[in-house]
Amino acid sequence: MAGIKVLVVDDERDIKLLFEQQFKKELRAGEIEFQFVYSGEEALQHLTGLGGSGIVLILSDINMPGMNGLILLKALKERYSQLKVFMVTAYGDEANYQAAREYGADNFLTKPIDFAHLKKVMADARNHS
Repeated sequence: MAGIKVLVVDDERDIKLLFEQQFKKELRAGEIEFQFVYSGEEALQHLTGLGGSGIVLILSDINMPGMNGLILLKALKERYSQLKVFMVTAYGDEANYQAAREYGADNFLTKPIDFAHLKKVMADARNHS
């Protein structure tokens, strides 16, 4: 099975190292490929440059400076409706949760990320794409 391509959008740059550690086995086996951008604006530029090709899942933080994750989610669902978008927040904020659902988020995760759970929902998303 070909690897799944995931775009991670988070203003915290250390997230890259964390994902590489948590998915070491899957990365080595070619089961997953991560691309990292550090703002909502950068995510849209990245996808426009790729024509959206190859990326099947976006993991986006909600609380970022500039374009926050909810604005990004709305733009992604308008432009790339086929993409699965999982929203990530450090806060158990009901208003953000409701807005993310309303804007079409496919899943909602809280920080610190439970990577066992993330791997499971990513596998489910890949199996249903």
